[in-house]
Amino acid sequence: MAAYPWTVRTLGAVLADAVSVVVFVAIGRDAHHHVVGVAGIASTAWPFLAGVAVGWAAVAVVAVVAVVAARRRRRLGLVSAGLVVWPVTVAVGMVLRVMAGQGTEAAFIAVALAFVGLFLLGWRLAALVAVRVRRPPAQAGAGVEMPTPPRVSEP
Repeated sequence: MAAYPWTVRTLGAVLADAVSVVVFVAIGRDAHHHVVGVAGIASTAWPFLAGVAVGWAAVAVVAVVAVVAARRRRRLGLVSAGLVVWPVTVAVGMVLRVMAGQGTEAAFIAVALAFVGLFLLGWRLAALVAVRVRRPPAQAGAGVEMPTPPRVSEP
């Protein structure tokens, strides 16, 4: 992932989070025998998509606070960002659903927390595994110095 600038990686992560929310909504609508058309998905997904936006704004705030506290530039890791975006997405999504007159049963909140967490953290885990699998063996132990065997001199 280091081959791309942070903005490209961040925009990719935001897009992956948005797609994850839409997939969660489509699966939920299908499971409850609702129409899975664009309008139906949009009406159910918009509160959670707004939550993704607020979650990423929270990630930016956390990153700025980390920079100020450490007095040096520091990025929030992919999984760390997901741990911020996930609960914010669900919380904002539920608040907006209440404001829009949509349902927020306790069971739905639990299911949303579980599945949004699974989706938002799941793609991150898959991405980290993919990066580690693709890494050449010489880089796999990067940062760990292996001792050099002593040379045997011949008489």
